[in-house]
Amino acid sequence: MRPTVILLSYNSEDTLGATLASARRVADEIFVVDSFSDDGTVEVARSFGATVVQHPFEHYGAQRNWAIDNLPITGRWQLHLDADEWMDDKLVAAILALPEEPEHAGYFLPRYLCFLGRVLRHGGMSPTWHLRLFRTGIGRCEDRRYDQHFLLSDGITGQLQGAMIDDIRMPLTEWIARHNRWADAEAAEFNSKETSGRIRPNAGGNPAERKRYLRQKYYRMPLFVRPFALLVYRYFFRLGFLDGTEGLIFWVLQTFWFRFLVDAKIWEKRRAAGQVQDSTNNSMRK
Repeated sequence: MRPTVILLSYNSEDTLGATLASARRVADEIFVVDSFSDDGTVEVARSFGATVVQHPFEHYGAQRNWAIDNLPITGRWQLHLDADEWMDDKLVAAILALPEEPEHAGYFLPRYLCFLGRVLRHGGMSPTWHLRLFRTGIGRCEDRRYDQHFLLSDGITGQLQGAMIDDIRMPLTEWIARHNRWADAEAAEFNSKETSGRIRPNAGGNPAERKRYLRQKYYRMPLFVRPFALLVYRYFFRLGFLDGTEGLIFWVLQTFWFRFLVDAKIWEKRRAAGQVQDSTNNSMRK
């Protein structure tokens, strides 16, 4: 199998080279959909023989679906990556070992996070599974503002072994700024009633369906209590503390601070809609 690789990028010159080097091992056709980078991203992409197409960024789901709908893809299979996701030797070998027409219509790939230079191996997120390799014509990305996953219109899925490393190299200031924006998106998704083209929660389904089921269970917990519970679960019960100082920073920021911020934004929206009382105004009235 030689899938067409489709990458999303924006100011990704620090990580794009490693990603393209691994992508070139499995693909003859590579597209980089760039959101008008102002660093050396485009030059790096072209140095690896990738076709660069620039398109304004709305959110990940919209950008991925635009790529699927508009790029002149010739491959019978597609492999979707981000600019900071590179594949190790085992995953490359697993893809190359697939026949042109395997029994599955798509494959989930295992993704590990590399945070502050350390690959996290614990905490219940190592790995997470993402549907990124699928037959052309049957895959779409959810039209969600945050935590988007691909889904197929037909066929069954399998899993490949190896590792897709999400190499997060941005400074913490930028990481926090992005998560602040993503908290807005997650809070908006929380109140969304849209179900069309979305993954359905299923405790016995594929990895994406199971993850969405667990997310649904999480959001049934009380507001502001659940971030504390999630931190305790990931850091202590799922041994996140074994990931050292880098793990401590990640688990506190990702599973507590970010989730607490999402809850605060949900609460803020409810108060603006009159669904919760303003305790400050109540105190002043007293």
